[in-house]
Amino acid sequence: MDEFLRILTQSLAELIAPTTAAYALAAIGLNLHFGYTGLLNMGQAGFMLLGAYGFGISTIAGAPFFVALLVAMAAGLLFALLLGIPTLQLRGDYLAIVTISAAEIIRWIGRSTWLQEWTGGASGLQGRDYKGTFQDLSPLPDGRTTIGPLEYINTGSDSWWTRVFAWGVVALALLFVWLITRSPWGRVLKGIREDEDAVRALGKNVYSYKLQSLVLGGVLGSLGGVLYVLPITIAPDAMSRTMTFFVWTVLLLGGAATVFGPVLGAMIFFGAYMFMRTGMRALSENTGVGEIVSTTNVEQIGGMLVGITLMLLVIFRPQGILGNKKELAFNVR
Repeated sequence: MDEFLRILTQSLAELIAPTTAAYALAAIGLNLHFGYTGLLNMGQAGFMLLGAYGFGISTIAGAPFFVALLVAMAAGLLFALLLGIPTLQLRGDYLAIVTISAAEIIRWIGRSTWLQEWTGGASGLQGRDYKGTFQDLSPLPDGRTTIGPLEYINTGSDSWWTRVFAWGVVALALLFVWLITRSPWGRVLKGIREDEDAVRALGKNVYSYKLQSLVLGGVLGSLGGVLYVLPITIAPDAMSRTMTFFVWTVLLLGGAATVFGPVLGAMIFFGAYMFMRTGMRALSENTGVGEIVSTTNVEQIGGMLVGITLMLLVIFRPQGILGNKKELAFNVR
């Protein structure tokens, strides 16, 4: 029983972890792209990495915290313009090809030696060099706080302050998306997703709306990158194609074109992953399974079980947990 409670506690901790919040925010941005506009962005990790670099480099250069946040957002905006201006006038999957390639270019530039003075190369930027301005903003007292089964320091890398700030940003992003998707602007986006020719026939500039959606979603992705690196270091190889795959998984799990789907998807995905991983590890250590299969392999089996569960979800409920099946009936542009 004690072991089961420990596994539940670790899974609960993962639900509110800053990493989960970062993926939720990145998925909210991707939801604007894919869920509401029908844009196939396969390089959300590139936006996140640029946001992280913009925040970290500007902070190390002496910028205050909120100025560094603006730099991160500007990096996402410029990246979206650079990708969107030449590709959004084309139909089909050109944006997907460009974004996945551009994200890999950003990662390889980040880990290269010719910009090592700024990016840290393959080793990245150490958290102690850029976290100070964020931690100085903490209104929480020194010490540790216990809430239910969870206990963390109040201020620091893995702290309550990091969690409160991360989920506060996610809440503001949810409010923003909820407001704009119910505005006339948001209804035009949905019209583009379903039939852009009809929207164009009504006199709307489809290209402009697509570019605006790409910029807004990219800025949210860059902010997600900032949240991701607040408790850890900035490492380019940690923000690769796998990260984009996880963001897509989070979005489709919770439900595209829904406001709360990305948040629910992130919490379920990472909570389930932690439960499976720690559960399989405990099974290996406390039963005879460990004599047959090593602990490392057992954890990998836990990840495979999560993948199988997601496959079954996609097969039997392709619209996601909160999604409406009618929302899937659109043409990807």
